[in-house]
Amino acid sequence: MDLPDIRQDPTLEQIIDAALSEDIGSGDVTTLSLVPADASIRAVMISRRAYTVSGVGVAEMVFKKVDTAIECDVLVQDGRKAGKDDVILVAEGPARGILTAERTALNFMQRMTGIATLTRQFVDIARPHNVAILDTRKTTPTLRAIEKYAVLCGGGENHRIGLYDRVLIKDNHRRLWQDGDPDALDKAVECSREKFPDVKIEIEVETMAELESALRAKPDWVLLDNMGPERLREAVKICKGRSRLEASGGITLANVEGVAATGIDAISLGCLTHSAPAADLSLEIP
Repeated sequence: MDLPDIRQDPTLEQIIDAALSEDIGSGDVTTLSLVPADASIRAVMISRRAYTVSGVGVAEMVFKKVDTAIECDVLVQDGRKAGKDDVILVAEGPARGILTAERTALNFMQRMTGIATLTRQFVDIARPHNVAILDTRKTTPTLRAIEKYAVLCGGGENHRIGLYDRVLIKDNHRRLWQDGDPDALDKAVECSREKFPDVKIEIEVETMAELESALRAKPDWVLLDNMGPERLREAVKICKGRSRLEASGGITLANVEGVAATGIDAISLGCLTHSAPAADLSLEIP
């Protein structure tokens, strides 16, 4: 799996600095009270269940930020699976630094690994149908970069990163366009394309009539909102390859296979980033 190097993201250092500042404040008073300054330890990060791992590079950066003398040995790389009780990472070096960094490193990895694991579950179901699993902008404010990276670790794909890299004409935009005329969606696509010719254009539709209207302008993508499998199949027949089709709304692990089997191109899921349960990881001194 070819993943971008999350450590190169220009926002990551700022995110880590803020997280450490929030946790450490004026100092780790427990560690400073009880742990000798010259003590060294070896600590292991353990997966308490089977997960798809994400965030080892972030955890390494956290440890190094606290003390550059800490050395990390990654045993399970991002995007790989860790079994129950597997060691994901080993941290060796100054005990004070490792204990001070412990919770922040774990918090990042638990969040990211949880997202990657949920994404992988959806991806495994959709893969036989050649349907991409996409994330959304429903991310934790300021943490979008790492949460979308975690989706990649789970085999998913990133939808637009923000409001700037794709036009996505949704219901509220449509209501304000030509008095909400559902037969003017092609004109909305054309207007957006004229103003931003180098940006992909996507439009959300809720009915087959809206789909027909939008397709006249051949948008790059059409978002089929809250449609069941039968209506999605109908949309695929109407589209005839004139645009790529994305399904969204009300899709869960229980029904995603039926949605993926309809002939659409992609499924977008807010739950990947707003509802993924955190992974159960711990840092132990053997």
